[in-house]
Amino acid sequence: MPTELSRSDLRRQVASLLVVRGSGHWSDSQRRYPRWELTNAHLQRLLTDGVGGVILLGGSAAELRLRTDALQSWAPQPLLICADVEEGVGQRFEGTSWLVPPLALGRLHGQDPDRAVQLARQYGQCTGRQARRLGLNWVLGPVCDVNNNPANPVINVRAWGEDPACAGALAAAFVQGCQAEGVLACAKHFPGHGDTSSDSHLELPVLPHSRERLEAVELPPFRQAIAAGVASVMTAHLQLPALDTEQPATLSAPVLNQLLRRHLGFNGLVVTDALVMEAISRHHGPADAAVLAFTAGADLILMPADADAAIDGLVAAVEAGLISRQRLNQSLERRQRALASTQSAPASAQEALDGLVSTEEQQLARELVVLSLEHQRQPEPRGALPTSASGVNLIRLDTQLNCPQLPAMAPALLRPAAAGYETCLIDGRSPSPWSGDALAPLALHRLPQGPVLLQLFVRGNPFRGSAGGDEPWPAVVQQLLAAGRLAGLAVYGSPYVWQQLQPLLPAEIPAGYSPGQMPLAQALLLEQLGLEAAALEGGFTD
Repeated sequence: MPTELSRSDLRRQVASLLVVRGSGHWSDSQRRYPRWELTNAHLQRLLTDGVGGVILLGGSAAELRLRTDALQSWAPQPLLICADVEEGVGQRFEGTSWLVPPLALGRLHGQDPDRAVQLARQYGQCTGRQARRLGLNWVLGPVCDVNNNPANPVINVRAWGEDPACAGALAAAFVQGCQAEGVLACAKHFPGHGDTSSDSHLELPVLPHSRERLEAVELPPFRQAIAAGVASVMTAHLQLPALDTEQPATLSAPVLNQLLRRHLGFNGLVVTDALVMEAISRHHGPADAAVLAFTAGADLILMPADADAAIDGLVAAVEAGLISRQRLNQSLERRQRALASTQSAPASAQEALDGLVSTEEQQLARELVVLSLEHQRQPEPRGALPTSASGVNLIRLDTQLNCPQLPAMAPALLRPAAAGYETCLIDGRSPSPWSGDALAPLALHRLPQGPVLLQLFVRGNPFRGSAGGDEPWPAVVQQLLAAGRLAGLAVYGSPYVWQQLQPLLPAEIPAGYSPGQMPLAQALLLEQLGLEAAALEGGFTD
């Protein structure tokens, strides 16, 4: 590489280290999150100018394949195209495999570690194969955080385990399976986001542990992922006073250069978590954040609040000598090396879509749900949900907007309806169903009369600020029992909510738990509650 570059060449080199956000949908009007998802015109300009990566969300499998082909056609260089598909490609893109959250396998690992590791490897293979066929060459997973804090609002079931050995073994198996398909994996969120009680999407969490504690709990899963050859590591927006009293991990040279690079020996790509998150953007502008992250040891800048400002800031830092050309070249070489290890998608979209979800992958998705249901099911037999002329299907959701787990044909809607239960949705962000009474928190007078099937979709998710443990569901269950109105309970997501509620239930109340929230999990769980497939329901048990 020449030692002297024109400013335009330097700008293109710097731009290649940015990853910007786009929609998986084709049209600008279909963007789900316009605040972060750039318009097509903006995306095309940035890619033409040298931006080297795109993170996508939303759309169908067919749309995604068309989208990735178009993005690559706009760019004069090979792109890194990624997605947060921690639970299979179907978590974000319809028509592909949506698998149970990783913590389901973590809980199986305690009973049968060999089988759990084998399934985690298959989980990675399924994710990697489908991602590659649709034009993604980088999977932003596995989560290597140890979820040893049940109150964690953002990790929760996204983690592979609640202890370091389990989380590390399963995350490493996922890495091996995914990267065997020619797709990059990404261990996140370094050096560990599992033991936090706040969400870095909303604020800057503090991890107050000693270096010895980090070595014992937080770091082992990352060590195992690195030993498995993981291609990239994503930083965490966390304050770790034991390592750096001034900067969060994403902007900290002691964390990225000294701990990750030198101590753990990682020489792959280091990517920031999204710099638009409040933990960073509340304290730093886009140029400042990008320069601080890069000088700390990051190679790729993910989702800066303003891509042009981030590029300008990095170019100015190189020209001023704050970032050396040698340091820039190291990141460019790491990016090139990572891209060279990926495999191309099938040449045609039709070829990619034919057989996209194999029979083996369908069986894997079902097996994972069944195993997690069996693991969580109470040993004593329970009754079946009674039919009712005027029952209430009370469903709690994070939000009714953009809710992929509850399409119009979802079993959680159709099966109770077929048994006579009228659906009422509780938006988790709305105070409307609450009475203000701590002992009887549910305003029953606002609901229709009749028995109540309570379905709780509760888990840790970005931007929620809670994993549901702070909501009064134990009091609600006791209130419904006292009123003689609880007909059944289904909990989808957090095992900690189920563990709170399960001891409160009489043996005759049909109840169950699934870590998965997708329609397949609903179908199989509701079967256990005695609700068979509805006439309009489409193939969710296949």
